[in-house]
Order: sequence, then C-alpha cells, then structure tokens
Amino acid sequence: MITNKLEKGLIHVYTGDGKGKTTAALGQAIRTAGGGFKVLIIQFLKGDDTGELYSIEKMSPDLQLIRFGAMKKFYFQLNEEEKIEIQNNIKEGLETIKRHLIEENYNLIVMDEIMAVLYNKIIDLDEVLTLLKSKPSHVEMILTGRDAPKELIDLADYVTEMQMIKHPFEEGIYARKGIES
Repeated sequence: MITNKLEKGLIHVYTGDGKGKTTAALGQAIRTAGGGFKVLIIQFLKGDDTGELYSIEKMSPDLQLIRFGAMKKFYFQLNEEEKIEIQNNIKEGLETIKRHLIEENYNLIVMDEIMAVLYNKIIDLDEVLTLLKSKPSHVEMILTGRDAPKELIDLADYVTEMQMIKHPFEEGIYARKGIES
C-alpha cells in the first residue's frame, strides 16, 4: 500500500486522431514519479518494440510498465483464435488494474490505448466506467486512445483532444525508431 498519497486523484482522457496521446501520458507519468509517487503504466494492444520500454525500466523503481494484448497486426486482421487470446490477455490486464486499485499500490495508473480496447469491443465500456467510479479518491487515472466514448469524456476531469493537422505518414514516412516508436 502506498504511504505517500495524492491529495485528490482525478481522471484524464487523452484522445483524438493526432500524435501525442501516449507521449502526454508518459510525460505525466514521469512527472508523477519524479514527485515521489508510484506509477503504473498499462499498455493495451501495443506490440512494437518502443523506446519507452527501455527508458522507463532505467528511470525509477517507482515507475512500472506492463503490456497486455500485444499485437503485431490490427485487431480486425486477427483470426478467432488470436482474438480470444488477446481478449483473455486484456481481461488479465483489467484485473491487474483492479487489484492494484484495491491494494492501493500506485498513485497514478495509466491505461494506454484503452480506447482501442473499447472500440474493438474487447471489454465493455460499463466495466471501465465502474472501475473509474470505484477507484480510491487519491488515485489519479489517465486513459488514452482515439475515439473516447462520450461517457468517459463526461466522467473525466481533464479531457485533451489531439488533432492531426499534418503528419509525415501522409508523405509515406512511417514510424521512426526513437520518435514514434
């Protein structure tokens, strides 16, 4: 159980079609850990070998990142067996978050790409809403991903929409190591 508690834990939603949702969440996670608080980052549906995996483990013992439902292709491209495996792994991730909320192990919990989990109907929106409504009052939560449901936006204290105006992908420049991955 954490001994150093936040005065009040709020809910953030970083959404939109622009770059920067995970980057903003990781920036807040680093700031929170630097302030002497414990942070858990749960990444859903991310399978790429990204830079944050290596820097976070070097940064602070108070900053932990775990992935659930890692994929190398889009969810709609998976066969039924692969989808079931991903669904089970995502449910394990949600149970991990619930357990840490009950045990009050972290001051900040990031649910990175939870919107993609909801969009693909891997878990039900009501389950996420219930989790957020039942969190301890001193635990901060950040949820990221495109297409945030209105119910999450209404529940959140902070909502930031990243809007794509221009992106190198449009010019055929794909994710670059150290910048987008």
